[in-house]
Amino acid sequence: MTITSETANVDESRSEVGLDIRPMSGYIGAEIFGIDLTGPIEPQVVAEVRAALLKWKVVFFRDQHITPAQQIAFGRLFGQVTPGHPTLPTLEGHPEVFPLDSRAYADVSSEYQVRSLWHTDVTFVHNPPMGSILRGVVIPPYGGDTQWTNLAVAYETLSKPIRDLIDGLHAVHVNQIILERGDGSKLQKMFTRTSYETVHPVVRVHPETGERVLFVSPNFTQRIVELSNTESQQVLDLLFSHLATPAFTVRFRWQPDSIAFWDNRATAHLVPTDYGHLGFDRVMHRITIAGDVPVGVDGSRSESREGESFA
Repeated sequence: MTITSETANVDESRSEVGLDIRPMSGYIGAEIFGIDLTGPIEPQVVAEVRAALLKWKVVFFRDQHITPAQQIAFGRLFGQVTPGHPTLPTLEGHPEVFPLDSRAYADVSSEYQVRSLWHTDVTFVHNPPMGSILRGVVIPPYGGDTQWTNLAVAYETLSKPIRDLIDGLHAVHVNQIILERGDGSKLQKMFTRTSYETVHPVVRVHPETGERVLFVSPNFTQRIVELSNTESQQVLDLLFSHLATPAFTVRFRWQPDSIAFWDNRATAHLVPTDYGHLGFDRVMHRITIAGDVPVGVDGSRSESREGESFA
């Protein structure tokens, strides 16, 4: 058989246990084929998936017809599965599953719109999740793509003077919802019914890879402790703009039973807003895996000011 360049690339993507791992962009994202998440998974396969996750930051699986219980079981192969969300309702019968259901707010969707901002999941707690696993349940025929960005590359590509500045800084993260328009007081009240406030290093050291990772995001990061309010906002605006650089990102076209598994310690993602006005529904099920307390470049650990750890 003649090996074309395309065939060679596919062959080179196969792992030692036969997984077909296909990168999707230059810095982040890979699809994994050759695995069935409905049944038992060998430890060697779990190790390969973890290795791909650490390298590509977010990995994707197609055509995985799994139940919520099987999604939870898959997550437990990588750590302790947490409750679905610290403050918002979870899926009936499965408290580990957080449903993101556009239909849940259909009766009030015209009254307000939550602003879609880059964020890392649940950073307002003392120990943000290690990872998140999201499954597509009801997918619009078009629109509704999710984007992720590589926060290790975002840090690496900053100039050295900026890296030197932020290596020793710490930022306050709070559970807040930022509205684009309208009155979302009911949702805000639910989201903040338990107050959380945590001071994290602006740059955290990844506990498995040793990479330095930019650990701020527009959704939950409020201010930098060591700077004045004006300085803090200007530095954060710079970092927020930089982490959203298109070259650092990957965009995923969802299908029913597609799954995204991302390293929450090294990524931020952006929720889509381009399908609601078309009248489409979108339902996703998310679980999160318990994480450790972030550690900064100087070895300092995050400090909880309000609220308990998430586990």
